[in-house]
Amino acid sequence: MASWDLNITVEDLGPEADPITIRVTGETHIGGVILQAVDKIEIKKNWSDHALWWEQKKQWLIKTNWTLDKYGILADAKLLFTPQHKPIYLTLPNMKTIRMKASFSNPVFKTVIEICKILNLRHPEELSLLRPPEEKEKKKKRDKDDTAEDICDITEATLSGGLNQQLSNGMPAYFADSPEMESCYKLLTLSQINMTPEMMAKMFRPSSLSDKSLINSRWLDSSRSLLTQGFKENDKLSLRFKYYCFFDLEPKYDIVRINQLYEQARWAILLEEIECTEEEMMVFAALQYHINKQEVSGDPAEAHRDQGLDDLESALSSLEVKLEGSNPSDVLDSITTIPELKDNLKIFRPKRLTLKGYKQYWVIFKETSISYYKSKEDVLGEPIQEMNLKGCEVVPDVNVSGQKFCIKLLVPSPEGMNEVYLRCDSEQQYANWMAACRLAAKGKTMADSTYQSEVQNILSFLKLQKANPSSQQSANAETINTHSLVSPRYQKKFKAKQLTPRILEAHQNVAQLSLMEAKMKFIQTWQSLPDFGLSYFVVRFKGCRKDEILGIANNRMVRIDLSVGDVVKTWRYNNMRQWNVNWDIQQVAIEFDENINVAFSCVTANCKIVHEYIGGYIFMSTRSKDQNETLNQELFHKLTGGHEAL
Repeated sequence: MASWDLNITVEDLGPEADPITIRVTGETHIGGVILQAVDKIEIKKNWSDHALWWEQKKQWLIKTNWTLDKYGILADAKLLFTPQHKPIYLTLPNMKTIRMKASFSNPVFKTVIEICKILNLRHPEELSLLRPPEEKEKKKKRDKDDTAEDICDITEATLSGGLNQQLSNGMPAYFADSPEMESCYKLLTLSQINMTPEMMAKMFRPSSLSDKSLINSRWLDSSRSLLTQGFKENDKLSLRFKYYCFFDLEPKYDIVRINQLYEQARWAILLEEIECTEEEMMVFAALQYHINKQEVSGDPAEAHRDQGLDDLESALSSLEVKLEGSNPSDVLDSITTIPELKDNLKIFRPKRLTLKGYKQYWVIFKETSISYYKSKEDVLGEPIQEMNLKGCEVVPDVNVSGQKFCIKLLVPSPEGMNEVYLRCDSEQQYANWMAACRLAAKGKTMADSTYQSEVQNILSFLKLQKANPSSQQSANAETINTHSLVSPRYQKKFKAKQLTPRILEAHQNVAQLSLMEAKMKFIQTWQSLPDFGLSYFVVRFKGCRKDEILGIANNRMVRIDLSVGDVVKTWRYNNMRQWNVNWDIQQVAIEFDENINVAFSCVTANCKIVHEYIGGYIFMSTRSKDQNETLNQELFHKLTGGHEAL
């Protein structure tokens, strides 16, 4: 067989060095090419992380047993012999930047798994990488001085044999190598405080749903490598939680994960990426204030708590749950009878040109449906209306200080979403009905094991918002930096001296929490917001002439009117039969039960990102606590990869 010359540029020899030339045939395999190249280079070093990159095809030649003929490589191929792992600047959810090595040859999904292992972050499938927002040239020059921030360099941190070595206190071994590395680990586990108004002003704050959709256009493709997507050594990237279903949050193992999750939630609140009421904002501010106080004081009791005691408490509470749920008569009752709610509630159905007027009805909540009657005596007859809440949107409309406990329901109908308001008289009544509505929206009844815990979560959330005038705290206004605790909207609405007493009052409800409990409470409060977990995209539905918003969450997709922000329609994944992407015209088509077909093209993002979100959430739903820690990467790529699936 005829042999020919193949030129290979070696990155380690520098940009000015000439390519090396080796003699090959079409039958030469990639491993043989690398061996010849290393012999020619004559530099003694470990080359095991190096691989060949084919410049014209933007492709890694990773399969060393493949021949040049099988890859289709001829004499004109531009090959680069380069390390697979290179340094990048990575901005974490807490807005701090670290420099670390990342794989440029693996699919981004696997690169994120490696990054998370080094950072000691469990469940890496929930995170992904974003490209940084494009900056104007003038701003780049102006901000050049600001880039001299404290950047932790952990490029030396590597995974020995793919395993994460742990110290006795749960910190990976390489973070204990030096005081600098230890301070880097603190940056991962402690929240960042003392934000100035100037720092806040520099950050991008979305002012509309369109702005929010621009953030989601920056996600990287999980099935392609960094180099394939045009990234180079020392480029900037952001690591964020992408999928809002946080599996198995465990304070004992997830110190880094819980802190970074708290930070992402905190920034979502402060930069107004998610809406919250005034009372909710005071709760978030009080929790942040408490967390900052705890971290400054450095609670030694919590840091050196006996690990055996923790394990014992955990085992006992687990046993308690099992015992509670194993009463034979309870099990028999739950099989034979489904709990119902019956009560007097005020109902309002808004119509055009009418003022809000609530009327009292006798309301029955049975299985996943609500029926209401003029009075209790009319129950034997036909109800005024019966509404099945499966697939509906449930939105809280609460003002604790004003004793307003309303539930806004957006019930699916052929014409769109029907709006219905339920008004409750007390917190307990509201918690019972709200929990039932949330479960019904998912197609579950009050017989579900999560009903009681949902009721308790709602009650504890309401308790946080209660004013606590009896316990006044004497503190100077200077001790609270309100700029780093509330969003700009509330900074404009109130002066610092007005905010301080309100934050301190709300703080009384959370003052007893430990540091980790406070962070968990912040995350849970964030999760209970109506718009939590929605990722927005500007799309054009088939047959429509105007752009609309598609919100994608962990269990549903929501169609939103772009001009007014109202929910038009909700589709749930459990009613989805299949979805397809026409890559040529960049259109996503989804088929639901009852022959409902939805098709749309993406305006602000590549439809691969939308396709990946849907497939990713379906992948997340397949996880279970019984599984071992290994991720089914093949299944993820099957669900999210499309025509580029590995």
